[in-house]
Amino acid sequence: MSLRQLAIVAPKGVEGSPWAWTRNLTRGAVPCLVILVWYVLSATNVVSQRLFPSPLTVFEALWDLIVTGQLWPAIAASMARGLTGLAIGVTIGMIAGCVSGLTRTGDEILDSSFQILRAIPFIALVPLFVLWFGIDEAPKIILISLACVFPAYVNTYSGVRHVDAKLVEASGVFGLNRVQRVVHIILPSALPPILVGIRYSMSTALLALIVAEQLNVQNGIGAIILNANSALRIDIMIAGILVYAAIGVLIDIVMRMVEKAAMPWK
Repeated sequence: MSLRQLAIVAPKGVEGSPWAWTRNLTRGAVPCLVILVWYVLSATNVVSQRLFPSPLTVFEALWDLIVTGQLWPAIAASMARGLTGLAIGVTIGMIAGCVSGLTRTGDEILDSSFQILRAIPFIALVPLFVLWFGIDEAPKIILISLACVFPAYVNTYSGVRHVDAKLVEASGVFGLNRVQRVVHIILPSALPPILVGIRYSMSTALLALIVAEQLNVQNGIGAIILNANSALRIDIMIAGILVYAAIGVLIDIVMRMVEKAAMPWK
């Protein structure tokens, strides 16, 4: 019986028990408490509402963005920008990680270069990208892609290099050639760290997206925040930041679902 079959017939454990609801409520308690404290500080004028509006004012601004039809096109534009950069960066990082992890030549050629480039903060490259590629979509996509490459590369490289040698030896006993070993043994065994790398890349993509959308954007959540900044609408600026936070939470939930589907034995 395979690991996947064992996972299907195994007991659900904590996730399938009433304790799961308690865990979900506990996770949501801290954000709710933060919002409550925020409201109390605003209502008692401990924090100036002119500089930091109350949650009600921010949620009203968020609702106005929805009603006026500004929010959903902005989210679509930002998601398209972020996902494009993420796909390019993760693809490059995983391919380079596999090449470096599986071959000695690839390791000698690529790994040192990637480690040097990884030490450079991608935010520091923004002025150069503007000079090299202008202020259109190209520097934004390149910035997001560059930010996503290294988490995917490092975790793929580590996962491939640390596959149990006994599994590889056993695959040789059963007559698997090199390609079959990679496809059926090495990559499935390295899947947990690879997925962790993709998860880190998704989080980094969101950070890079926020930075990229400060560069003369005409659409997206960043454009809403920049326009609100020009009009001194702090409530809309905070609403945009909350939208970024909601996208980050959604990304984490989606990645958890992907990990659960790809590794049911976990």
